Amino acid sequence: MTEAFDALSRTVRTAARALGRHGLVHAYGHCSARIDADTFLVAPSRPLGLVTPDDACSVVSLTGPLPEGVLPEVRIHREIYRLRPDVGGVARVQPPKTMSLSVLGLTPVARHGFSSYFHPQPPLWDDPLLLRSDEQAAQLATQLGDARAIVMRGNGAVTAGESLQAAVVLAWYLEDASRVELDCLSTSIAPTRFTEAQSQTRATWNGRLLERMWDYLTAGDPESAD
Repeated sequence: MTEAFDALSRTVRTAARALGRHGLVHAYGHCSARIDADTFLVAPSRPLGLVTPDDACSVVSLTGPLPEGVLPEVRIHREIYRLRPDVGGVARVQPPKTMSLSVLGLTPVARHGFSSYFHPQPPLWDDPLLLRSDEQAAQLATQLGDARAIVMRGNGAVTAGESLQAAVVLAWYLEDASRVELDCLSTSIAPTRFTEAQSQTRATWNGRLLERMWDYLTAGDPESAD
């Protein structure tokens, strides 16, 4: 194994544990990072919070079938990487407030800083059943389009970032956006929303916003200092 591959494997495992530690996944969920134009690296097929530094990640081709032992919904990652050369990381998550909002048939509107990254709001995949076919995965990736997240009705969400670190941070942002949306729905007051211009200005990584949130989410991880 090359040094770069080993480093990427550590990043994938660290991301997996961060998602578990912060309640963005439970027994189900997965994350991955692009290796190159033809392959990506996916986390071990186990609850992400239980991934250890000794667990091996799996290499998946963008053109071939899923390797044996890789979770069926990893085909979502494959289709997103195929359609979006700008995407370097994908997280399939189960955030509880996003889940609650989704069963109302809603996704969070850009109303505060973190939700501006999804302006005007993430698309909704309006099928509550498990995704188990290449055709479904391709349809979901197409509906995602150039958005940073897509919410799956009653079934969590998928985030796509320029790196896996970004995808994990976006998963946390999405859950916070859903928290705000649910809080707004619990009142009789009409909430404000960001304009497109405000969202374009606010949804930035300047000021080490990505790095600082990544540091927060991975603090204390056994591989985060590597």
